[in-house]
Amino acid sequence: MKLFTLYHGVWVLGLMLCLGLWVHCDIPHDLSGAYLHGDFNCAILSSIHSKVINLHNRRRPEPFICSGFDLGSYLELLAAIHTIEEINDSKFLPGIKFGYQVCDPCASPTKALHCLEHLLAINGSLPVLSDFSDFRPSMKALLGERYSELSIAVAKLLSLYMFPQISCTSSTPVLSDKLRYPSFMRVVPSDVHQAKALAKLMESFSWSWVGVVYGDDDYGRAAHQSLRQEAEGKVCLDFEMVIPHYLDHVEIDKYIIDVVNTIKASSAKVVVLILKDKLVAKIFKEMIQANMSRIWIASDAWSMYRPLAKMPDINKVGDILGFSFIMGNIPGFEDYLKNPRPSPGAKNVFIEVYKELRRNCSTSPLNCSVGDLLDVMDLRDVYSRRVAVYAIAHGLKKLLKCNETACPGNIDFPPWQLVESIRSVTFTLDGITHSFDEYGDFTDGYDLIRWTKNNDGRIIEVIGQFILKKGEVELRSEYQGITLTPSKCSESCPPGTSKGVVNTVKSCCYNCTECPEGTYTNTSDADRCHDCPKDQWSTKKQTKCEVFQYTYLFWSDVYPTILLVATAIGITLVFTSFIIYYIHRDTAIIKMANIKMSSFMLLGLMVSFVSVIVFIGRPNDHLCRAQQAVYGFGFTLCVSSILVKAYRTFLAFMIFETNTKHQLKKLYKPLINVLVLTGGQGVILLFWLIFQPPKEETVWPGQSGMVKYIVCIEGSIVGFAVMHCYIALLAFICFILAFKVRRVPQDFNDTGIIIFSMLIHLFVWLCFIPIYINKNKTEQQHIVQASAVLASNYGIIFCHFVPKCYIVLWDLSWNSRSAILGRLRRHTRRNMRNADITVLQEAGTGAGPVESAQAVGTISKDALRAYMVLSTFPLQRLLL
Repeated sequence: MKLFTLYHGVWVLGLMLCLGLWVHCDIPHDLSGAYLHGDFNCAILSSIHSKVINLHNRRRPEPFICSGFDLGSYLELLAAIHTIEEINDSKFLPGIKFGYQVCDPCASPTKALHCLEHLLAINGSLPVLSDFSDFRPSMKALLGERYSELSIAVAKLLSLYMFPQISCTSSTPVLSDKLRYPSFMRVVPSDVHQAKALAKLMESFSWSWVGVVYGDDDYGRAAHQSLRQEAEGKVCLDFEMVIPHYLDHVEIDKYIIDVVNTIKASSAKVVVLILKDKLVAKIFKEMIQANMSRIWIASDAWSMYRPLAKMPDINKVGDILGFSFIMGNIPGFEDYLKNPRPSPGAKNVFIEVYKELRRNCSTSPLNCSVGDLLDVMDLRDVYSRRVAVYAIAHGLKKLLKCNETACPGNIDFPPWQLVESIRSVTFTLDGITHSFDEYGDFTDGYDLIRWTKNNDGRIIEVIGQFILKKGEVELRSEYQGITLTPSKCSESCPPGTSKGVVNTVKSCCYNCTECPEGTYTNTSDADRCHDCPKDQWSTKKQTKCEVFQYTYLFWSDVYPTILLVATAIGITLVFTSFIIYYIHRDTAIIKMANIKMSSFMLLGLMVSFVSVIVFIGRPNDHLCRAQQAVYGFGFTLCVSSILVKAYRTFLAFMIFETNTKHQLKKLYKPLINVLVLTGGQGVILLFWLIFQPPKEETVWPGQSGMVKYIVCIEGSIVGFAVMHCYIALLAFICFILAFKVRRVPQDFNDTGIIIFSMLIHLFVWLCFIPIYINKNKTEQQHIVQASAVLASNYGIIFCHFVPKCYIVLWDLSWNSRSAILGRLRRHTRRNMRNADITVLQEAGTGAGPVESAQAVGTISKDALRAYMVLSTFPLQRLLL
């Protein structure tokens, strides 16, 4: 018994030496670490060891020395072997024994070719032929490799023979190229889809500012390039760092330090790691020492690497999410792992090596390099090996035309015949249907996983999926409320703003710019503001466009109501004044007011008041013309009548030479004067309305408003100005004439009220000009002009008519002939000096014309005017 134990120990030690764990021994005839001879044999490439020692110093084609027992690859190999044994036990291939032969490439593409040379050799060597159509090696298919770089190297050689190759994890997009790799297939999606999944994941959690670290191998470079393409315009990469993928690279630690320093200096809160699991472990170790945390997104290369979830202080690195290939449970696999052993007739050196390493752990825990499979690995992650083996089995079953009892086809077929047979199969395994697409890939999708904190370690949970056909990340119901820290270069831009890019290279860095007038955004982080549809508009920073509001002086509005009330009161006063004047036309005060001219004044005021009504309501071309024409004509008639009255008083009391006075009296033709003066305004209005009349116009005063005004524009500003200037000129002449004879007794003229009413008019319209210009082209413009019209009209009514109506109705004593003459004499006495009276008495009352008294030269003008009233100018002329 002791002798057997000693022999067993020596055998295992020699085996470990021969496998290159510590030293190298030459195996000239057999590089296989595990095999089972069968009727159908499948080659398996599995990197049980993670690196080749001193590969960078290799100068001669000497044997490779491998180290680093990789539990992940070992578990994957056992899953494939367990599935093969299940197929053999189930008689899935009647009469056919499924065999295998395993070679360990130690994660080296060069050694993988060495393995391939061994596996395909016939009688110890590879034949060199011009036509390999009848090339019939003992191996008919190849399962592997784990790493894309190795699969690419192997696939290039296998394409020469059209030898079927199926990988369970190599996901680099280049392997989908059937012109370069026509016999390669895989039971996982291409990394093109993983890049889409990563981009969707970042979009789901509002991560638009991330960093990327990838390995300098075919897998890392291809996955990084696919991610860049998918992220363009959606996600910005703050940094992109590449590190050597060989673990024994002489400067690997320096690269790791540089990566950690870059992550530390970056503002990105999310980092994507497209690396081997051992490299991720090195980065995490440095991050823990630096006491830094980030959100990590794992590629499929390490997302299920459980030893990393148990490393010391793993909870300090931050949240970890990622994608893994869709997982499943292999029936009976967990029980198989409790005591793995080769089936009858099989050989598996790797099982013995693992058991020996585990025994070393029990005797020297500090030097333990491997853990228990059931503790350190997630068995679901190797489910794809089961799928791959069954894909080969289904393809073989189809090729050999197997039925329930036998497989009548020729088992010694050339391998190229199996390629199309496998690629075209559709099979159901564990309730799920599988098939290859035209590129030899599976297109099922990915599981979204999260590393959840569990005491001092992490547990890996599936929280959702990315189904390729849907193209969306879907969280499971219990994880719908998950929230993670956003990572953005700039804060989110709210609706009503757009992103103003400040960095043309990294479009995720931007300032939020308010949408200008006429544009809008109704989503956050919009790239640009959208133009409003036709007939709609928006003000600044709006989330929608609205239909324009069209406004004018509506009849129901406050200001138009006030204007209408004021107009109604004015018209009532005009009618009332006319009635009172007509009824009391024989009284002295009404006779002196000249009822004929007063009637023309009231008519003009009536027309002017009517013009105010035309300013209210929706304008049109006809109403716009009526507004100006009616007011201009009516108020000109009123002012013309006042001018005639002023001229009459001017002639009566102004001192002139005889000839001059005679000539001036010829001009006093009241009706003709009114017609001519009003007719002048008519000519102005006629030319204005013919050549460039006022018209309706929809005015938009500025892009900052949502209101368009329907207004009347002047048409010709010259016509508008000339009309008002003409009225102002008449008013000014009235003012001058009245001012010249302002000291005449008020019973015999209206000089005072003419002066005051014309001053009101001129003041109102002088104020009107700047206000009118400031309110130009809005409905307020109409309010200003209508208000000015009302103010002028009321000025005339209250100056000329209301006082006289009051006297006529309530102060009859003031309106008698005797009272008027008494006030006249008292006024005359007050304005004549004693010397003037003496001179006039000596000249004799009524003895001669006014001119003789004027010749005295010592009499004041006031005395002469009083003398005119008392003597030479008949009183009845003023009373008629």
